[in-house]
Order: sequence, then structure tokens, then C-alpha cells
Amino acid sequence: MNRAERLARLLRVLAAVIAEPGLNPLELAERAGVSERTLRRDLAQLRDLGYEVAYTSGYEVQEKLNLDGRARRRPRGRGDDALLQAVAHAVETAGLWRDTEHLEAMPARRSKPRRSGHAPIVLLPSGDEDADFMHASGFSVETGLYIRYGEKDDVLVVSPLEIDRARAQSRVSKIVEDPETYVNRSWARLAARMLHEKGISEARVSSKLPAGHLEDLRLNGIDAWVDRELFVAERRHKSSQQAAAIQQAQKAAESAVVAVVRELAQAQIRDGILWSNGGPLTSERLYARAQLTLGEQGFTCPEMIIASSPESALPHYRGEGPIKANAPVIIDIFPTSRGNHYNGDLTRTVVVGDVSDEIRRMHAAVVQALDAGIESIAPGVPGKEPHLNVCQVLVDRGYGTSTEGFEGPEGVARMNHSTGHGVGLEVHEEPSLRDKVDDLLQEGDVLTVEPGLYLLGLGGVRVEDTGMVTGNGFKNFTALTRSLDPQDYL
Repeated sequence: MNRAERLARLLRVLAAVIAEPGLNPLELAERAGVSERTLRRDLAQLRDLGYEVAYTSGYEVQEKLNLDGRARRRPRGRGDDALLQAVAHAVETAGLWRDTEHLEAMPARRSKPRRSGHAPIVLLPSGDEDADFMHASGFSVETGLYIRYGEKDDVLVVSPLEIDRARAQSRVSKIVEDPETYVNRSWARLAARMLHEKGISEARVSSKLPAGHLEDLRLNGIDAWVDRELFVAERRHKSSQQAAAIQQAQKAAESAVVAVVRELAQAQIRDGILWSNGGPLTSERLYARAQLTLGEQGFTCPEMIIASSPESALPHYRGEGPIKANAPVIIDIFPTSRGNHYNGDLTRTVVVGDVSDEIRRMHAAVVQALDAGIESIAPGVPGKEPHLNVCQVLVDRGYGTSTEGFEGPEGVARMNHSTGHGVGLEVHEEPSLRDKVDDLLQEGDVLTVEPGLYLLGLGGVRVEDTGMVTGNGFKNFTALTRSLDPQDYL
């Protein structure tokens, strides 16, 4: 781009700010005819040239145009000054210039409210595990395009590589292939063209849409906006078929936990470390054992937790190296079906060897808290209620939490996470069981209940079940023992 073109673009940005103060970034980019990324660069250049463009709740010229230039980070060419001085003169002649040293800044305008229910839905997957794309299309694919114009009027566009699988698996009303778009990776451009052909210039997109696709849609004339409520209610309420898929995943998780515990139970203790097959028994070996068990049933869980102590005091520590004896081992397995992509979620804690009184008390408190959380689950109950009941049990047993009002004594084991979360096409989705959540639980919610206690230098204990909210309360999908003793799992 030559100097004249660059200055012309800066002129458009500056004119848009002056003509209509208070624009949000998207609106300003649209008025100036540039992308949001280009807009950021242009605004920085204008500031370097001495034009004080600032953003409060919208872009405004906050101070008078300084024709001599305030910021001299780099030399300014005579062509720069000549054009910008002409712009400034035109602005002043038009009566749009104002001296903010003597006048109060004009209040920023609010951005226009977005519509939330009638624009077509455009989905471009963020990868083959994009839950919104799978929910809408019934199809998992790394690259492609889904558009829903209306009820029973949707289309799925895929590459020649995926067309036969899409026709076999997807439930979309129209499925087509587009080799050119696949080769050129121009899915957003294709979406814009398809919408324009129907006289449509706006679209709702998922919050999972990659930023590059969102920018490309807008550059191609589509007023694309993120609908944060898209599919939330649909995905949250599980049908009987979806609930059965999650229950199947939970059974797979149970079998994987049993496989891990069996390896632990058969190990020997040497110098405080578990040994098996002539060497230390490690988290990595147990991970491989669990993955084999899951894989044989059509599931996988690449991020599972098999954590020895004292590192298990960090709730998301994945585990590595030898497993210690006489200390808690947290096993957290959340398998995904390779077929339908639904998840389960299960955690158990066991100890091989001697169980200390402190770990035994922590485990008893966690199990009691788990039962209290489950008992408080019912339709119409706020999501915070099971969490607060869990916290109350832990505090009553002498422990603490990170929840306000349930901190407990100093120096004791404490729970520093929420009580649970929804499970479905993602292992973490709505609803949430945590403090300050007033959203009411509903029939069809599938969620976890997973209290835990953790103490640095000692280790952690966590026990987790997954089940479904029904008219009769919580239908637990989990049948596995909660015992600390590995022998009880065999």
C-alpha cells in the first residue's frame, strides 16, 4: 500500500470518529471500511501523529486536533501534514471541531443492541471437537460450514474428503461438497456468499467461532455477531438418548478407574514407592492402562488425572512419575465417546498401604459432603444451594473452603473449587454448582458433584459422581464404590 492509500485510510478512520463520536470498535471499523485489526493499527498511527483519539465507552476525539503534533516518536513527512491539515481545516469549516480543553467531552453513545433470535446461524468449527457445531449438525469435522436459515432449513458444506461420512452421519436437511473452498480455506467467504444470495446480511455465530472467521465474515459484508446464548438451553436439557450416552460414558470411566486401581492393588511397596513388573509404578503407566481400557470400549480421555501425593493437593495436577505408598492417589477420568462425543466424569481417591488418620477424616468429610450435595439437587433449586450445603458439611467437620462465609480455620485442608458442573458434549458446560449462582436447576440437567479437600505438603482427596436432575431429585449414573481401600474395587 502506497502513502496516499495509507493516508486515505487514516482519513476515513479519523473522519468516522469525528462525524459520529461514541462508536464501539466494531461500528467504527464498519464506518471506516476497515477490519478491526487494521483499525487498531490505524488508531495507533493517528496517536503517533498527534491526534488524540481515545476510547472510553466509545471512540471519540478527546482533545482538539493538534496540527503541530504532540507525539514525535518518528519524523512526520510533509505529505502527512499536508493531507491531515487539510482534513482538520475541512472539519473545522464544517463546524465539527471542538476544543475539549474548554468544553466537556460529549458522552459516548451506546452501541446498538443486537438481536438475539431471528438472524441465520453460521457455524465454522474450531476443530473436530466443536460442541456447538456437533450439536447443530450431528457431525464432527475439522473444517466445514453449517448454516441454519430457519426451522428445517439448514445446509452443511464439507470437503470431498468428508462428503460420504457427512451423508451417513449428519442430520442436516441439505449436504453439499465444495472442493474449491476446502482447498482455499475460504469457508467464511463461502458463508457470506450463500447469505448474500438469499438477500441476508447478518448472522449469529457461536462463541466458539475462531476470531479469524468472525473477522472474515465481517470483511465480506456480513454483520456477524456472537450469540452467547446460542444452544445453551438446547444443549443443557438432555434427552433420554443423550442421557443414556452420558451414562454409557460414565460406565466406561468406572471400568477405567477399576483398571487403574487393580494395578495399584497388585503393586508392592519398596522404600515408600509402589513397584510393579520390576520397576516403579508411575502415573504414566497407569494412564496407559486406563487409555487401553477406554479405547477398547470406544472412548478416550487424553487429559485424565492420576496424581500421587503430595502433588495431588493441586486439584488439576495431572500426575507424573512414581506413585507413593501410604498416601492418597486421585484418579479423575472423564472419557469422551469417539462415536457420539458425549462425556462422563468420575473421580475416586485411594491409598495403597497405611492410611493416616488425617486422610481418613478428610475422605469421610468429602463423602459426607458429596451426599449432602446430591440430596439438595432438585428442579427449581438454585445452583448455589448444593455448593453451599457441601461447604457447610466441610466446615462443620473442621475444614475450610474458598467460598465467602465458609472459610473455616487457618491451616486446615480446604476446598478451593466449585462443587460441580454440567456434562454433555463438553465435559464442562452449563449448569454450574457454585456460590452466587441463582440459575435454577432443571429436569434434564446432567451434572457432577465433586467435593474435595486439599492441603499442601500432604495431598488431596476428591470424590465425584455424575447424574441427572429428575422430578424425583438426582438420578446418579455412578455405581462405583467410594472407598479409600483399593481392594474394595476388585
